Amino acid sequence: MEQLNLTEDNYYSQELNSRFFSVSQYKDFMKCEAMALAKIKGEYKQPVTKALLVGSFVDSYFEGTLPEFMQENPELFTRKNELRSEFRKANEIIGRVKADPLFMQFMSGEKQKILTFELFGVLWKMKMDSYLEGVCITDLKVVANFRSLPLWRYDLQGAVYQAGVEAVTGENLPFYLAAATKERVTDLDIFQISQPTLDMALNEIREHIDHCNNVKMGIIQPEYCGHCDYCKSVKAATIRNYNELLLEG
Repeated sequence: MEQLNLTEDNYYSQELNSRFFSVSQYKDFMKCEAMALAKIKGEYKQPVTKALLVGSFVDSYFEGTLPEFMQENPELFTRKNELRSEFRKANEIIGRVKADPLFMQFMSGEKQKILTFELFGVLWKMKMDSYLEGVCITDLKVVANFRSLPLWRYDLQGAVYQAGVEAVTGENLPFYLAAATKERVTDLDIFQISQPTLDMALNEIREHIDHCNNVKMGIIQPEYCGHCDYCKSVKAATIRNYNELLLEG
């Protein structure tokens, strides 16, 4: 496969999002095909929440780009030019994980390693938080609590990242989540996603990717979920039965 020059600057560009699948794009298609397609075409941009910014704040520290991130995001600061409480908490999380040898060991690999590869007949791109060549793949997660981890389907991410590394290097590496919580007292642990779980997630992608790609290529018309923010933003009013609301309860 031709190796394009994907960089931090162009990784999220509309051109590359049109050409490549990513885990986040696949997840978008599974949530709402119309929303996913609108994002690819540049017709819809998902709002950046404070929760996402907190995660990006911690990510940028490990990337070595925190000063630039803070400069590019003035919403991190109050009118008095002080960090808002959410990002003071992010600083606390950084301090907590820096003091933990095991956590830092898993985060000691090559940062934001970009790979492109072919999987199930389509092109993919991925960017790893920490890639320890020949050892493991680690993704950094800052979450509300550990119980929320399975809800975000990080098994899908692990499955694609593992398959991508194997496609490019021939190595089958374990996948870990280095997770820290935003609780009052930060909790932290390293979670390995087991191989059977990764295998099931990869099989799930195998079953759906052709349909997603056909929607992306315009061969199949996208379905609207009717519930996401994008669907609400483009819907036309209809006449409905009030009792529907009572049944939704």
